[in-house]
Amino acid sequence: MALSDSTNGTGEGDERKGPVIRDNRRIDPETGEVREPKAEADEAPDTEEAEEVEAEEVEIEVPDTPEQVVSEAINADERVVELTNDIKRVQAEYANYRKRVERDRVAVRELATAQVLGELLPILDDIGRAREHEELNGGFKAVGEALEALSTKLGLERYGDKGDDFDPNIHEALTMVPMPGISTQSVVEVFQPGYRMGERILRPARVVVGDPVEGAEETGTEASADEADEAGTGDDK
Repeated sequence: MALSDSTNGTGEGDERKGPVIRDNRRIDPETGEVREPKAEADEAPDTEEAEEVEAEEVEIEVPDTPEQVVSEAINADERVVELTNDIKRVQAEYANYRKRVERDRVAVRELATAQVLGELLPILDDIGRAREHEELNGGFKAVGEALEALSTKLGLERYGDKGDDFDPNIHEALTMVPMPGISTQSVVEVFQPGYRMGERILRPARVVVGDPVEGAEETGTEASADEADEAGTGDDK
């Protein structure tokens, strides 16, 4: 019995400690299919774990209570209002920028036109003097009238006539003379006409200004009364 137990014990030990045979053939002899390498099979769990980690990273936190939902909705509405106001402000700034650019463009164009017309004023003066002396004839007349028409089309306006009220903003007073019979300072003679383009004065009109004489009527009345008294005294004599 002892021998039998020993033998059994040895057999069991041999079965536990016997050589392990591993089949490393790539092709299964029974099915003929290619076996997958063991390394790839071992890596599969790692890949699944990585996918689980990525899935955990992209999880979206869902509000737990209705109050949180309402709060987030209010915050979203406030953000929309804020962005809408920003867009409106940018649009207003752009509109103001376009207006400013257009205004500057018009100002530059008007300034350039005024400079060109300013250079033409002496020529227009010569044309005016020739017309006054009835020397504007023939081809010179046609050229002069064409130049005057062009300057008028560009906005040039001539001013300054005898009898106009004197305005120091647009007239240059060369001299002032006492003038009875008028109530305000007036232009009595024009030496050189003025020119303007819109509100811009290119050249003031150079004029002689008549200045009202204060007490002229009273002086005339007193003189007439003195003459009447003298006439009456002579009759008495």
